[in-house]
Amino acid sequence: MTPDPATVAVPLAVGLDTWPLEVPAAKLVPFAVAVPPVAGDPLTLARRAVESPFGIAAQLRQAVTPEDRVAIVLDEGIPHAVAVLTAVMEHLVTAGITPAAMTIVVPPGGGKGDWLDDLPDELSDVKLEVHDTEDRKKLAYLATTASERRVYLNRSIVEAEFVVVVTRRRFDPTYGYSGAETALFPILSEPQAMVEAVGKFTSKPPGEVVPAVTEVAGEVVWLLGMPFFVQVIEGYGDTIADIVGGLPTSREEGVRRLEASWRGPVEEAPDLVIASLSGDPKGHSFLDLAKAAMTAARVVAPGGRVAVVTAAAPTLDEGAMIVRGTDEPDNVRPILRQRKPDDWPAAALWCRAAQKANLFFASPWPDEVIEEFFATPVRGAGELQRLIDAAQRVLVIQDAHKTIVDPPTPDDE
Repeated sequence: MTPDPATVAVPLAVGLDTWPLEVPAAKLVPFAVAVPPVAGDPLTLARRAVESPFGIAAQLRQAVTPEDRVAIVLDEGIPHAVAVLTAVMEHLVTAGITPAAMTIVVPPGGGKGDWLDDLPDELSDVKLEVHDTEDRKKLAYLATTASERRVYLNRSIVEAEFVVVVTRRRFDPTYGYSGAETALFPILSEPQAMVEAVGKFTSKPPGEVVPAVTEVAGEVVWLLGMPFFVQVIEGYGDTIADIVGGLPTSREEGVRRLEASWRGPVEEAPDLVIASLSGDPKGHSFLDLAKAAMTAARVVAPGGRVAVVTAAAPTLDEGAMIVRGTDEPDNVRPILRQRKPDDWPAAALWCRAAQKANLFFASPWPDEVIEEFFATPVRGAGELQRLIDAAQRVLVIQDAHKTIVDPPTPDDE
């Protein structure tokens, strides 16, 4: 049978599978990003990042001395996180720093995986610390900003002689861009810092994004001294496209490479946006689902539909349970402000998307759980195809939790 030239085949990557979809060419809203092919294995890319940092001739090892205590801020969601972390730690060992003098600091709610056991035996003496925003003994005064704000950060970071920040560089509807500086502040600060950060987000009009690098987060980086950043630019699924290493001035380069890979415009607002997540579903968190939903909600036409399609059924923490126990998304925000759960940004993002669009959700979760997230269940490619058939204009965003989509300006619509 000859393919219908008026129909576009869309192989939608969902987890480790593919859903075969068809979209009439007249309905499909053009959109593409320029994700580069994988340039090497994760260990090689990470070694290159620390041995040939961006913008400087010196290597990471030349910034430390054997007597230094080193704090390594780690984003556990990095694809092949053990390989990336191994490259960083091995490089520090060549400078005379023992693993016992290193402390890996992860955000609140982290430290639940078995990745620490997968490190090489010679690195196993490293310490792991999960940041606890409620334990004042785990916080230390860093400095006062130019605006006279007293900044408190994780004590292990403040007291370390050197800090390495190993994170994904991503678009983030809450902070503008996640990773790097925001992995330090507000993520590893006190609860009030998160209250203010999420409050700025939730007070924004629908579709408006918080500035890329907040003044406070950027200033905290310089108050901390000269931390070394390892910024991972993801590829599709569970791959790494690029890694940028360097001192604070490299943060902008991380954003530039992220935007070159994962940013693209649309010229019109669709009435249906399909937002999928590919790769190992065990690595997808509720925050990833919320980011995908909000990425789609930013560009959908008013009153339109957003279908989040995932093979993941992540563990749900306090903020997600608050969402499930609340009748309307409008009623969630005051409860989040009162309780300040660790997954507050994820819960706030999901509710923001539910306020802007009619949510449909394909997930292994039971229908009743999906409905508690203000969404209509979608079971399989057939039901998703029926949504496409009923729509006027359709936008498909693969790996929407990583993508930056620029909505049309009023003149473009």
